[in-house]
Amino acid sequence: VQLVESGGGLVRAGDSLRLSCTASEPTFKLGAGGWYRQPPGQPRELVAQFPRGGGDAVYADSVKGRFTISRDTPRNTMLTLQMNSLKPEDTAVYYCYARVTGPIPGSRYVERWGQGTTVTVSS
Repeated sequence: VQLVESGGGLVRAGDSLRLSCTASEPTFKLGAGGWYRQPPGQPRELVAQFPRGGGDAVYADSVKGRFTISRDTPRNTMLTLQMNSLKPEDTAVYYCYARVTGPIPGSRYVERWGQGTTVTVSS
């Protein structure tokens, strides 16, 4: 099973984008996970995630108040990142990460990363 991302693109500063992440097998569910990004020439960094121990989502300071991570509870088949008021410094390749569990009860999860989707914000 793989993670499939969609929703990246080229936008202007102030615009919005919505990224989605699903498992390549529709019967698999996404557990703890989140979104990371890698700006050009920089290391990968956390954007937002649902913590492994449960609880509220956590965000990087740079995106608080502008980005919102969500999941399609109770189906738990999709992770979404709503990005508002985009800035040029949000330009990066965005990656989805999740613990993925198969449809058989008691299945152990596997950790997966998506292939990345590019977001480019022009000034």
